[in-house]
Amino acid sequence: MFANYLIGLREGLEASLVVCILIAYLVKTDRRDALKPIWTGIAVAITLALGFGCALEFGSQELTFEAQEALGGSLSIVAVCLVTWMVFWMRRTARHLKTDLHGKLDAALQMGTGALVATAFLAVGREGLETALFVWASVRASGDGTQGPLIGVLLGIATAVVLGYLFYRGALRINLSRFFTWTGGMLVVVAAGVLAYGFHDLQEADWLPGLNNKAFDISDTIPPDSWYGTLLKGVLNFQPDPTVLQVTVWALYLVPTIALFLAPVGFGSGKGKVKPADEQVEQGSQPSDTTKDTTKPV
Repeated sequence: MFANYLIGLREGLEASLVVCILIAYLVKTDRRDALKPIWTGIAVAITLALGFGCALEFGSQELTFEAQEALGGSLSIVAVCLVTWMVFWMRRTARHLKTDLHGKLDAALQMGTGALVATAFLAVGREGLETALFVWASVRASGDGTQGPLIGVLLGIATAVVLGYLFYRGALRINLSRFFTWTGGMLVVVAAGVLAYGFHDLQEADWLPGLNNKAFDISDTIPPDSWYGTLLKGVLNFQPDPTVLQVTVWALYLVPTIALFLAPVGFGSGKGKVKPADEQVEQGSQPSDTTKDTTKPV
């Protein structure tokens, strides 16, 4: 439940910040007439994400066991790739997010209603599709058969919406750089577990060998049905009897990825230290000036 809460909070907060920036910019530039197309684009993006999640959940139930495992394993790997890209992308571009969105919104305002709908849809839709795919993969990996994972992600999204509103109203200030660093690091750990379980799915689908080649088995020490076994499974996707391939994939992903994420240099750039995002979110009531430093999300 906690892992899915974290996913919902992290992805939901990114989407909320995007919405806050778009809405605040239109309000501050006295373009309230453009708010309806923006909300329309946001609504379409949310609907698409929900439809995508339902298609994954109910569509996979019609498949054979081997096909389900193959689909689940493949999409788990895709989800991990997307989430990994997302946490590094946010780390690099958070400080420029406001400027980029303002530029796109200015261009959309000149092009008309359809462009405004498309701008909001693309800005929010990406987060929604990533969330739906990663939550689905994480729920499959946890495999506890309860409503806990779904409740967790809904609570995370609800928290993100509340935080986004408070940001917009200027009632809350938060160190976004530190927040995205901590949540990004935790998501990398969660993603490592999802990736390992995805490879286990591919082994069960007989796409990869080594299903019976166990790295270790501590089921007697940490029973899967115990409260602490369930907790470790839900939070870290821990498995007491993983295969050698699972452990290898987990280590090969987690160690270099977390090291690169926490490193002081830009991912793949070599241009020196990453400049941190501004420490606080500016108040929604203050005027916007796109010619000034826009490192503070609204």
